[in-house]
Formats: sequence, structure tokens, C-alpha cells
Amino acid sequence: MVDATAMHRESFLLAWVALWRREVIRFLRQRSRVIGALGTPLVFWIILGAGLGRSLSVPGVDSMTYLEFSFPAALLTILMFTAIFSTFSIIEDRQAGFMQGVIVSPAPRHAIALGKVSGGVTLAVGQAALFLALAPMAGIALNAPRVVLTLAALTLVAFALTSFGAWLAWRMESTQGFHAVMNLLLMPMLVLSGGFFPAGGSATWLRATMAANPLSYCVGLLRASLYLGSDAPHAAPPGGISMSLAICAAFAAIMFHLFTRAVSRDSAAAVT
Repeated sequence: MVDATAMHRESFLLAWVALWRREVIRFLRQRSRVIGALGTPLVFWIILGAGLGRSLSVPGVDSMTYLEFSFPAALLTILMFTAIFSTFSIIEDRQAGFMQGVIVSPAPRHAIALGKVSGGVTLAVGQAALFLALAPMAGIALNAPRVVLTLAALTLVAFALTSFGAWLAWRMESTQGFHAVMNLLLMPMLVLSGGFFPAGGSATWLRATMAANPLSYCVGLLRASLYLGSDAPHAAPPGGISMSLAICAAFAAIMFHLFTRAVSRDSAAAVT
């Protein structure tokens, strides 16, 4: 019994680390993906911030620039771009036959899912951490507690987004189809996250849509982490930080469960 447990644990670790390492190395070797995932949100953030300046009015905050207001959304955009780009490898691996070989192996199914997701999380958080260093440029003061809490929030959000992207990618037959789904589903979710414009002045149906969008709570969690200890009106996310944390954690758990279930179902089909 002990030997079986030890072998299961060893098999889990080997599969997890191997797939995680493969995802990271593969991504870093493709410099265009690295530049695109970090550079595109950075350029848009700077251009929009410079263009809008102080045109945006946040209730109770007169001195906030658009660069500062949209900084959490820029972090979320980097997480999403990196997470989604990393899950393209799932489609490519399925087309090449690599994933078929993995899913018929004796490796635990949750280890396969966790290995694929962990690679995307590592890359997403790594790039978002680089962007986090620009927070003082936006007028956000950083200290050790804020940095630690923000990195923890980034990890949770990255896990949710990568699991979401992996689940979608597992169901796609081509990268073209994945691009179409991303443009139709993920981009509107990002825009309607409350990170690019306040929900308060929006139409009623739009406010309801934003309230139902899990990414709204991801932005709220990142904003609360960046302004830890501040009593500014914009620092508190809708419903409070506990609600944002709970919804983000539930979103991550549900998406990872769906992805693991998809891997397990295909594994069973491949064996039979």
C-alpha cells in the first residue's frame, strides 16, 4: 500500500514537472509570443492613458489619471494574453499527437491538467510581475505587503484564466477556431471587467452584465491588493474584497475542474 502510494506520488510529480517545464521552455523559445503578450497591453495602456489623461471621472476621486485607473486592467490583460497564448500549445500538441500519447500514459489525469496549467500560470505571473514594477509611474505607491498580496492575487487570477483557456483549447480543433472564440467571448469579458471604465455611469443592462462577469471581481481583487491599507473610494471592490476573493477562487476551481474532467474523459475514451 505504501509502495503504491509512493509510486502514485512520484508519477504525479514527474508528469506535473515535465509538462510544466515543457510549457515554459516552449514559450520562452518563441520570442514573438513573449513580446506580444507583454508588449501589446503595455502599448495600449500607455496610449490610452496618455490620450484620456484626466478625462475619466471616478466618483470621489478627482486626482486619478486614466493611467492609474486602468493599471489593474492592464495587469489583467497581460495575464489573459499570456495565459491564452500558452494554451495554444494544447491544440498544437493534440494535432501533433503528443497529447494522445500523454493521456494514455499511467500519469494521473489531474497531474496532466495541473502541469499544463502551471506552465501558463508561471509565464503569466512572471510577465505581470515585470509590469507591476511600473505601478509608481501610474501613481500607485508600492510597499512589501502590497507587492506580496498583489502577486498572490495575480497567481490566483492567472490560474483561473489559464484553466479557462485550457478548457476552451481542449475543445477546439484548430487555433483559428480558438481565435474566433477568444474574440467573441474573452475580449468582451475583458472590456466589461470594470477595469477600463467605471460601471457606475453605464446603462443598467451593462452594469448587470459587468456584475455577472467573473473578471470584474478579478479586477476588483487586483485593485484592492494594489491599494492595500488605503481608504480611497476606488480601493474597495464591489461587494468587498472577501466577495472578490471568493468569486475568483470559485472561478479558478470550476475552470480547473472542467479542464481536468475533459482530460479524464478523453483519457478514458483513448484507453477503451
